[in-house]
Amino acid sequence: MNRPIITVEGLGKQYAIGAKPASYRTLREALMEGLKAPVRRLRAMRGQAVEENLIWALKDVSFEIHEGEVVGIIGRNGAGKSTLLKILSRITDPTEGWAEIHGRVASLLEVGTGFHLELTGRENIYLNGAILGMRKIEIKRKFDEIVDFAEIEPFIDTPVKHYSSGMYVRLAFAVAAHLEPEILIVDEVLAVGDAQFQKKCLGKMGDAAKGGRTVLFVSHNMTAIKSLCGRAILLDTGTVGEIGETERIVNNYLRKGGNQLLKRQWDDPSNAPGNDMVRLHHISITKIKQNYIDSITVETPIQLKAAFWNYLPDAILNFSIVLYSLDGTPIFNTYSKGHSMPGGLIWGSVVIPGNLLNDGIHSVRLLVVKDRSVALLDIYDLLVFEVHDVERSGNWFGKVVGAVRPKFNWVLHPDV
Repeated sequence: MNRPIITVEGLGKQYAIGAKPASYRTLREALMEGLKAPVRRLRAMRGQAVEENLIWALKDVSFEIHEGEVVGIIGRNGAGKSTLLKILSRITDPTEGWAEIHGRVASLLEVGTGFHLELTGRENIYLNGAILGMRKIEIKRKFDEIVDFAEIEPFIDTPVKHYSSGMYVRLAFAVAAHLEPEILIVDEVLAVGDAQFQKKCLGKMGDAAKGGRTVLFVSHNMTAIKSLCGRAILLDTGTVGEIGETERIVNNYLRKGGNQLLKRQWDDPSNAPGNDMVRLHHISITKIKQNYIDSITVETPIQLKAAFWNYLPDAILNFSIVLYSLDGTPIFNTYSKGHSMPGGLIWGSVVIPGNLLNDGIHSVRLLVVKDRSVALLDIYDLLVFEVHDVERSGNWFGKVVGAVRPKFNWVLHPDV
């Protein structure tokens, strides 16, 4: 086994909820803080608890990553994934513990990380390369390849403050992936790109891994995690839940309901998945018949609703939904009719009838399609839900064979 390129031991990060940075305190706040200090000390001497709004985003996290490994980091929102990557990228310091890293690190944690808004795309490429410790001749050798991958050649000498979010993320990823760092750290930022760009990025990360570079990849796309990563780290409320072979960790995570997502909504378009043409606002699954059973069963009809902001008035658009089983097998694809859509918020819904799905865990992939063939938005694992079995008569209680479990009307009669 190669030497560890990343070693993390007892890592912890604590935040004060609602606290303001000391440098921005007013005179009044500083005076009040001084007046409260003796009271805090007195309470501490008496053994009374001092009220502090503190949370641990990470607590006692330890692991090793070896050179050339591709490791997926998974977990629910708020599990500490992004905090961990920020510490490893030296953006923030840990509260406790330590991390030892050997080699140059390139990070893509959010759109435009490390870019200077007033500089052009060309200048930012050279600036980021210099930050990574690369010589000018090395950056120049990769320059054309970076620009070609980012597809921004006409705008390379334009200040990046004028770039769209799609142009930002394309250039940011191209710089991070092409300047040959030993360690590449990628967060969920790829979700803001279009489908074609996501495929290019995943392919580039696969190439980086084959070339012996170490990749840390955070994503809610379990299909991408399974296809790219040899190992996975599951974070659960700031602590390490499991570490091991990707297939096993992902399947355990889904079976435990760790990724049980029945609704997702983005109220601010600037933070929503998508691009300059469409951005996702809402997607949810609800039971149509509300009975005493909380869970979705094989007999339960469910409604899937989705909405997106449309920035292409009068374009022919439609929704497309693909449902997958736990092992990634496509179960079915259903899509709406294409219509000329006005600009603004567009809603759509579809009912999946009862007595169709088999029991097990299912994930939802959503596409917004233009002219019935061009995917403007394509996101995997947006929702994950479990379908439960029901009490059955007879002697067979094993899993019913098949991706689906339709209930047809059979007619039996003797031969007369």
